[in-house]
Amino acid sequence: MTQTVDAPEASMPARAAGAIRARLVRPMPADRVWGWLGPLLVGVVAAVLRLVDLGRPNKIIFDETYYAKDAYSQLLFGYSRKFTEDANERILSGDLDVFLNEPSFVVHPPVGKFLIGQGIRVFGMDPFGWRIAVALCGVATVIMVARIGRRLFRSTLLGCVAGLLLAVDGLSIVMSRTAVLDGILAMFIVAAFGCLLVDRDQMRAKYADWAESRLARGLTAPGDGPLFWWRPWRLAAGVMLGLACGTKWSGLYAVAVFGLMTVLWEIGARRAAGLRSPVLNSLLRDGPVAFLSMVVTAAFVYVVSWWGWIFSSNGWSRQWATDNAPSAFGTLFPSWARSLWHYHAEMWRFHRDLNTPHDYQSKPWEWLYLGRPVSFDYEGYDLGQAGCKVERCSQAVLALGTPPLWWGACAALLVCLWWWFFRRDWRAGAILAGFIATWVPWLFFTDRTIFYFYAVAIVPFLVLAVTFALGLIIGPPDASPRRRAVGVAIAGGYILIVVAVAAWFYPIHVDQLISYDAWRSRMWFSSWI
Repeated sequence: MTQTVDAPEASMPARAAGAIRARLVRPMPADRVWGWLGPLLVGVVAAVLRLVDLGRPNKIIFDETYYAKDAYSQLLFGYSRKFTEDANERILSGDLDVFLNEPSFVVHPPVGKFLIGQGIRVFGMDPFGWRIAVALCGVATVIMVARIGRRLFRSTLLGCVAGLLLAVDGLSIVMSRTAVLDGILAMFIVAAFGCLLVDRDQMRAKYADWAESRLARGLTAPGDGPLFWWRPWRLAAGVMLGLACGTKWSGLYAVAVFGLMTVLWEIGARRAAGLRSPVLNSLLRDGPVAFLSMVVTAAFVYVVSWWGWIFSSNGWSRQWATDNAPSAFGTLFPSWARSLWHYHAEMWRFHRDLNTPHDYQSKPWEWLYLGRPVSFDYEGYDLGQAGCKVERCSQAVLALGTPPLWWGACAALLVCLWWWFFRRDWRAGAILAGFIATWVPWLFFTDRTIFYFYAVAIVPFLVLAVTFALGLIIGPPDASPRRRAVGVAIAGGYILIVVAVAAWFYPIHVDQLISYDAWRSRMWFSSWI
């Protein structure tokens, strides 16, 4: 007689596998076309705000005096050279023969200046040419944040909201229209964050597939689980973090925080899959893989980014190893590596000892409430000058975030902290990780001369925090129609306020000519002047 198996008993493995998959995998939105079209449309908004009249002001403003010339020098020679005292005036008049045959000591790595140099290569050594690469990085950051928001919140609408908030933020606009490094740094950090989100989703789906396969074969013991060596998105994150560090050293903080974040995600995936000793297995098995794919990759990319200096013969400190005998340990390394190490020691001393007072310096905690923005440029005119049609006019480039967005973000960060700590919501934790990586380290350098515009790397995570809070206000899909209607009205009203205030402040971000009274009406606090 043939023995039959009861249907409920036969479906037990399927139910167990389904429960594991439900814990591990959250379905993405089905609107794949709008999933790309929406972020790209938001990117168009960002492009208009960043690219129109990008060559205005037609001058070298703020720290462009360093980065534009260093980028051009790096483009020509592979390393930075010193320039004549009247270099700015000569460049603006079209005379580009401003470099001396003497290397210059620069205190930031080459990647950001390499990108700025590519804009100069294509469009010429003028304000548009040295700003275009940074502007395109700003547009790319907006599109990535929209896609990241879609993946993080499983909502194309919320993703586009996050992208739109970043697109109209005043600080992000200014930093995208100025040839400095911080907007480029922000792009690479956001790219690394997005790569790790994709890696998280892919690996959790693989754990679900592994559990299903195991249960289908009648294996119910959890075991140690698989080890996934090939994780291309985490490797890509390592590349992005290496490029971030190759732009500014503050990218190192993102390496540390994001590395810890991806290991914690691995622990959560193994626990959700029901595997044995998820913490120990993640640390001992996946930990070395994560270190190789992120830290080692980032270090390799960083060193390669110095190739122009390495293959030069006249870069600053390039021949230091030739003139200084190696220690016993130093003999293990080639001369270029020893010279590069010396260069970095000098860079570290510069950053450590930088405490020259500046009118626009500020403390990190002031950044969040917009305590001291930075004026990149200001010009005043009288009637008849430069097209001024009233008694007094102003043109300004003020690096200032959009007030209702930043002030709302302060509250949204507290919401994220609550939701992560008490609700164990991993999305809130991920947003906080990005915020910690880009803001908290500056709290340890309060004696150093630092500026508010460094906070442009924080903005993507601030808008994600605000969007997270707006999603909670709107409510879950299964909430009552009335509850959803009220939530949508509140969230929509807030977004309209942010956009309206951003439009009002826009002229003082992009150097538009306005009356002095109009400029003064935008200076809400004396510390903004």
